[in-house]
Amino acid sequence: MINQKLKEAFVEYKDELTELRRKFHSEPELSWEEYKTTEFVCDYLGNLGIEYRRTEPTGVIAEIKGGKPGKTVALRGDMDALSVEQLNKDLPYASREEGKMHACGHDAHTAMLLVAAKALNEIKDELPGNVRLLFQPAEEVAEGAKALVKQGAVDGVDNVFGIHIWSQMPTHKVSCTPGPSFASADLFKVTFKGKGGHGAIPQACIDAAIVASSFVMNVQTVVSRTIDPQQGAVLTVGKMVVGTRFNIIAENAVIEGTVRCFDPATRDHIEAQLQHYADHVAAVYGATATVEYTRGTQAVINDGASAVLVQKVAAEAFGEDVVFNEKPTMGGEDFSFYLDEVPGSFALVGSGNPEKDTEWAHHHGKFDIDEDALATGAELYAQYAWAYFNQ
Repeated sequence: MINQKLKEAFVEYKDELTELRRKFHSEPELSWEEYKTTEFVCDYLGNLGIEYRRTEPTGVIAEIKGGKPGKTVALRGDMDALSVEQLNKDLPYASREEGKMHACGHDAHTAMLLVAAKALNEIKDELPGNVRLLFQPAEEVAEGAKALVKQGAVDGVDNVFGIHIWSQMPTHKVSCTPGPSFASADLFKVTFKGKGGHGAIPQACIDAAIVASSFVMNVQTVVSRTIDPQQGAVLTVGKMVVGTRFNIIAENAVIEGTVRCFDPATRDHIEAQLQHYADHVAAVYGATATVEYTRGTQAVINDGASAVLVQKVAAEAFGEDVVFNEKPTMGGEDFSFYLDEVPGSFALVGSGNPEKDTEWAHHHGKFDIDEDALATGAELYAQYAWAYFNQ
């Protein structure tokens, strides 16, 4: 199942992988602003003779045509950075852009997919099928995958595979379990309107601060008391803006938060309960409530056959002890929009190494990766495609 030529290629390209990752890390671009990264990817693919097209406004879809007829497998790597200030500025490849940083590993994903494309292109005549390459923008705002799907990213694709570098797992470990992997990630905004007035005359007012506080305390019971405990769910209020001055009773309150879960019925239930709780809490105090609920990413549910294939590939390529069973995370991933269209799976590749200070949480200003993991990820991309064709 493992292609030996591919394995040898990633030994040869190890230094290039590191150089590419460091280049992208030092030149971060935010969601929908990945113009330089897009240009670099196009030049790199063009020099290899790989056909590509730019997507709008950023991103690239490319394809390696196999020498033999067969299916088409898509490999996805995201490219965007975050609005995070890099704190470990002593790194020789630290971000050169103030307030911008690759704090989630997308620099690694882009580098790994480019080098995987290079290796696969060298054996294209042996490929019994085609490899679609998806260099995706705007994952961090949960919009890029949906945009690429609309622009034909998975048209004619039989299977899709993605990778995320994971600092909470030891370097080189690979996790891809059948079923739920990442949760759906939604946003909500609740606006309460009361009646403002002087802080010394509360009887003439409807205090939006009291209404909002009551809602925040009560809405937690949506998860703890109305959902099956075996159905994982999180409801978090992350922002609360109330009032204008210390001695004025608040007329308005705005609450914002997020909902995470794996089960579609649970998702529907929480959305309905948010409206129910907001309306009833407001009614108790004589206020009014408006709820805005925005659905973000879908849950990432790995196809069973695809996930098992990833495990087999990892075990054969790197040794059986590499296979890891990471628990599902309540984090969100817009890779889910590809899985809505075609079967596939999403793997985690460990990059956490305490000796190299690479166990910081994703999105932290000190986030970094153990670059020894790059070759693991790049080879996993390529070997998965080879194994999918030859299973």
